[in-house]
Amino acid sequence: MYYIGYDIGSSSVKAALVDTDTGKQIIVVNEPETEMEIIAHQPNWAEQDPNEWWKHVCNATKRAIKESGINASKISAIGISYQMHGLVVVDKDLNPLRNAIIWCDSRAVEIGEKAFEEIGKNKCATRLLNSPANFTASKLKWVRDNEPDVYNKIYKYMLPGDFIAMQFTGELNTTKNGLSEGILWDFKNDELASFLLEYYGVNEDLTPTIVSNFTSQGLVTEKASTASGLPVGIPINYRAGDQPNNALSLNVFNHGEVAATGGTSGVVYAVTNNVQSKETSRINHFAHVNYTQKQPVLGKLLNINGAGIQYRWLKDNLGVNSYDEMNKMASNISVGSNGLSLIPFGNGAERMFNNKTIGTHFCNLNLNKHTKAHLVRAALEGIAFSFAYGMQILKDDNTAIDVIRAGNDNLFRSGIFSETVATLIGHEIEIYNTTGAIGAARAAGVYKGDFTAFKNNSSANDHVKTYKPLKNKIPYVTAYEKWKNELEIILKHK
Repeated sequence: MYYIGYDIGSSSVKAALVDTDTGKQIIVVNEPETEMEIIAHQPNWAEQDPNEWWKHVCNATKRAIKESGINASKISAIGISYQMHGLVVVDKDLNPLRNAIIWCDSRAVEIGEKAFEEIGKNKCATRLLNSPANFTASKLKWVRDNEPDVYNKIYKYMLPGDFIAMQFTGELNTTKNGLSEGILWDFKNDELASFLLEYYGVNEDLTPTIVSNFTSQGLVTEKASTASGLPVGIPINYRAGDQPNNALSLNVFNHGEVAATGGTSGVVYAVTNNVQSKETSRINHFAHVNYTQKQPVLGKLLNINGAGIQYRWLKDNLGVNSYDEMNKMASNISVGSNGLSLIPFGNGAERMFNNKTIGTHFCNLNLNKHTKAHLVRAALEGIAFSFAYGMQILKDDNTAIDVIRAGNDNLFRSGIFSETVATLIGHEIEIYNTTGAIGAARAAGVYKGDFTAFKNNSSANDHVKTYKPLKNKIPYVTAYEKWKNELEIILKHK
């Protein structure tokens, strides 16, 4: 028997099949072959057609079944991961009324900032654990104010994963996890954030029915079976946003466990049972996949825009063929890059610096002694230093960090990068070879929050290696302090 999992991204849809007993990956496929279109009618807008997501889900499902050679009747359950913070609105016939406003659309920034000030920072901090910011609730307010004809036809609003679940089952529901990702959950009272919807003038009846995670959230209909190739009647047992799901995929569930991502941007997602925070803007707080009222497990998310994109830019502009080649070049240079520092924040405003645009800076570049290899080492160190800097912000906000687990992507594949982070924060970094779609597929088999089999399968199938803090940390600390001094000088002028 098999489980199928989906990862609904803004670039592509991934579908994965895993064995129900062992969790072993059978196949992972991507749709479409080229990246999905992001529609931008105005600067800083970003929209997608939800029906395109469904089309790619169906195509990916059929491919996964055909290319794996399995009998579709042996697929027994579904898990869904999806791009966070998006807004889909549908009419009474469950048809989208407009394109989805997706995560990277920033049209609602001012709406969220005004709400944060007028509702009150303390109230937002104690009940939402976040600023309303540019999240789903604020995007819904934008539709109400700017597209009244659309707003007046809305039957329900939802997140991207809710829409895909609805297409499979014909039922319209959501989860506490999803509502928290949209800043629509009142953590203090463990209920829908009605006070925020009331402030925005949004009818709370537009909210879908709330269901628990890791339970049957609806069954595949005959119509969806015909479209996708999945058996009629199998359940959707799980759904979560991409960052909480990434943490789940990396076996991160408990207080003190941290999931780190070193892709185009960097993400540090720390799981905690501490529901108090003084950082409602620089850090985002979401109900983790195993959140319950009795055990309120949160994910504290800190984003670093200038991560893998900085390393990729260097590769492209230095004319280097591969990241492996870059990592070998950097290994020939000593810790500290012979005085050269890189401040890697050239990918827009950085939330952990209160949305300041810092830029990328090469500091102390000496044309007589620094080479291409020094630039590469300085880049790896600078990005690693930014992760350590961000983790200190988390620690200062009452976050425990006992172990870090990361995917086997381009940054964490580098021993220099991983050992630098591990040494500076004083904790091991475990590397896992997995994907969000695989994690979602395995999560379809989690029954009532019992993660025993899930954890065992993750360790058995995915663990690649563990980086331990180096005993001689003095060179790393010295280089990091020098980097921080350069950063502070730049921050003073921003």
